[in-house]
Amino acid sequence: MYRKKALLYLAGVGMWLACWIAPAHAGVPVYQIEIREHLFYPAELRVPAGQKIKLQVINQDATPEEFESFEMNREKVIMGKRKAIIFIGPLPPGEYPYFGEFHPETAQGVIIAE
Repeated sequence: MYRKKALLYLAGVGMWLACWIAPAHAGVPVYQIEIREHLFYPAELRVPAGQKIKLQVINQDATPEEFESFEMNREKVIMGKRKAIIFIGPLPPGEYPYFGEFHPETAQGVIIAE
């Protein structure tokens, strides 16, 4: 009896959370960046200024890479052959460089908010 009530309670809490969390990311535009041979593609990504974005980083390499940007205050390791989601912004108009911590000499890019 108590187990059934507990499960119903947890299901209700889960639905309540979904109603509040899902709209926070609904309608957020999605952009993709790929990592191939220790390079970011595209190296220049244009996004709307003043709007939150969802950045999907796909690492095609077998080795890990770290997406890092001091200007955007973001840092995320993406293991080899894996994906990662990074929420960014809203950003004021400008250029926001990023780089790969493990291969900073080649893995470089910039997000341009306009």
